[in-house]
Amino acid sequence: MTESAGRKLTIGLLWHSITSDNLGVGALSLSQMAIITDAAHRVGAQVRFIVIGTQGKTPYPVQLFEVVGCVTFSLKALSNYSDALRQCDIVFDIGEGDSFADIYGIKRLIAQVLSKCLARLFRKPLILSPQTIGPFNSVIGKSLGKIGLFMANRIYARDHLSMRYLDQLGCHDKSTEIIDVAFVLPFERPFRENNASVRIGINVSGLLYNGGYTGRNEFGLSLDYRALIEGSCEFFLSQPSVEVYLVPHVISDTIEVEDDLRVSKKLIERYPELRLAPRFRSPIEAKSFISGLDFFTGARMHACIAAFSSGVPVLSMAYSRKFNGLFNSMKYSHVLDCLSSDTISALQMLRQAFENRAQLAIEVEAGNRIAQAKLEVYTKKISDLFKLDE
Repeated sequence: MTESAGRKLTIGLLWHSITSDNLGVGALSLSQMAIITDAAHRVGAQVRFIVIGTQGKTPYPVQLFEVVGCVTFSLKALSNYSDALRQCDIVFDIGEGDSFADIYGIKRLIAQVLSKCLARLFRKPLILSPQTIGPFNSVIGKSLGKIGLFMANRIYARDHLSMRYLDQLGCHDKSTEIIDVAFVLPFERPFRENNASVRIGINVSGLLYNGGYTGRNEFGLSLDYRALIEGSCEFFLSQPSVEVYLVPHVISDTIEVEDDLRVSKKLIERYPELRLAPRFRSPIEAKSFISGLDFFTGARMHACIAAFSSGVPVLSMAYSRKFNGLFNSMKYSHVLDCLSSDTISALQMLRQAFENRAQLAIEVEAGNRIAQAKLEVYTKKISDLFKLDE
């Protein structure tokens, strides 16, 4: 092994995107690039990136980073991925945050696992960056998940539930619990007048509002999500001196079932007092807007992370264990579990969280200290990886 100081490394960013209509995937990608660049600078190395994953129609500003390629991963065009892999020194796979699971269907999981197998076939070090591991609910899902994990040189979980699952599968020796990398995403807090109204943000997931991809509650929610959203709007609009914003975080002109914007516009037709956040051009714009709110709730996890990491009291609407695991890892218990709560109790929890938002803000501040400490561990581990050429 030789010292890598002064070298320029080509980093493959697998299952990342710098054009995704899902701003959560974008937040992960921009944050990961910042962390890897910092880690390289600490050991005198330089990095350039090849971004590999899905492509959207929302190109983000990436002038701070050297991006030398963007490749769409497709089961029908694996040669493009193979060509990209040949150029890479190391591959960092973030699984779009939570796609290394079978809750979105077996086809997506097959793509996730095949991409990992090909990286190792080309003898590239494969790092699973902080992400949710699983759940794998089906027999075939469990088998595919084990294969994917076997391919990785190192695994970083973003929550303690994922880490527990890795321990159960015997992956403890190559696994470390970190946190979601999007906690480092920069933002610019908007100016607020001292006498301004209380600003509330609601992220409405188009995917949940439409019942999932099948329209038949495929995520197994125990409550009526539409009733929860409508009740939330009615509650907040009934409060004195408030501005209530709907905040889309997945905006897709092509995949209607996932689009938060269409659903938000329909709600505004029903509740004209609601306001619509701007159409964000990047994850940083979204986080900057959210940072100017006084309270936030929603079911898009990275919209909730944008709130939390900018100090805004937040109540997440969890449709997967990824929420519970992440926020509990920061000792933050204010998560509305849509897989176990009924609609009435969920609305009551929302009311209590809003009324106690000053206390939530204190707990958010403490949680952010935990998150930053965990991400420093991750950055140091990447620096150590760059010191030596495997």
